[in-house]
Amino acid sequence: MRPTALRRLLLLIVAALLVGCSSPAPVPALTVGATADAESTLLANVYAAGLRYYGTAAVVDVSDDPVAALDDGAVSVTPGFTGRLLERFAPDSAARSPAQVYRTMVGALPEGVAAGDYAVAAEDKAALAVTAATAAAWGSRDLTALVGQCSGLSLGAIVGSRHPASVGSCALPMPREFRDAAAMFDALRAGEITAAWTSTADVAVPDGVVVLVDRKPSLVPAQNVVALYRRNELNQMQLRAINELAGVLDTAALVDMLRQVRAGADPRSVAEAWLTANPLGR
Repeated sequence: MRPTALRRLLLLIVAALLVGCSSPAPVPALTVGATADAESTLLANVYAAGLRYYGTAAVVDVSDDPVAALDDGAVSVTPGFTGRLLERFAPDSAARSPAQVYRTMVGALPEGVAAGDYAVAAEDKAALAVTAATAAAWGSRDLTALVGQCSGLSLGAIVGSRHPASVGSCALPMPREFRDAAAMFDALRAGEITAAWTSTADVAVPDGVVVLVDRKPSLVPAQNVVALYRRNELNQMQLRAINELAGVLDTAALVDMLRQVRAGADPRSVAEAWLTANPLGR
């Protein structure tokens, strides 16, 4: 072999060895958006933990409007609730049931934004609570019982909370506002109000108070956990993580984790502990 050809061969061998020994470029971390609210931050950490479970580095970014950050490309994923997202993108929608709300929400999303599966068993929607004595007097613990008592109702709500203006055919009176849940439930038990606005994942509902059940057909719009993401940015395993989380998470787990976070626990640690106990891919 000629010296020139030999040198070329040696150079090719060295180049191949260098390529084989080099480390692959690290995959950039996905950013999961959240607000500073404890529930939003917890859910973002749940989805970040799910992404890490399938090998994707993920970090949580807190901002005033993570949905806008998603649309701008500042974050790649942000969890939320179907009904609130529907209200944002299609405020005049009359959808109420979980499936209707989800489908309508998906159809109203901005171009470039998509939604994962919604968590059928995990919700945090507006609910009305009464005392056990009131439920017994009405003969039911269903929300329809309140509709039957529409005239003469007096309601309570925490300052700044969100709640519907009507339930079924009952146009509700403006609620009396309270500074916090403790004051509102004290007024409920004292008989100062008939019912109090709460939610199905509220950790502050005291003993002796009954949260009225909204059975089919739904009277209050659904609020199921769902993750939005930037279309065409997530790979197959990342989408798998998001969709499998929707099949594992339920309201009881959400309430339990939220109680821990509001007691001072770290949201990431709480989310990862829950995922360890409820692994994906079963």
